Amino acid sequence: MRSRDYDLDFRDRASRIRAWGIGLLAVAGLLWAWCAVLLLTPYEADRKPDDQYPAQCESRLFTDRGTANEGVYKGDYCANERDWPEVLALLGLSVPVSLAGAILVTTGTVHRTLSAHAEAMRELDRIADARGA
Repeated sequence: MRSRDYDLDFRDRASRIRAWGIGLLAVAGLLWAWCAVLLLTPYEADRKPDDQYPAQCESRLFTDRGTANEGVYKGDYCANERDWPEVLALLGLSVPVSLAGAILVTTGTVHRTLSAHAEAMRELDRIADARGA
């Protein structure tokens, strides 16, 4: 019975590892969603503190205007609000998080599969021994 207890404990650990991986993949998905919001949604920029009529800005991805630096030189208020470094930082942060999540999900899944295979082999050996083969 010890091997069965060890196997159940092994499966529990594999399930926890897989759950952590799924959690990390969910965090990476949220980072991607935040990045998409920053790139795809229009926004408002205050011309001065507590501005009652902020400037309406196009989304960063679909704008026909120039780069953020060009907008700063021309006095465009939208240029400084959402710039590319924040979006690239989100993408850069999502890479190791998603990589770690994928590794943990794969590891947990493989461990559970190997445990199920070993249990099936033990069961087949038990049946073969019972038949006297």
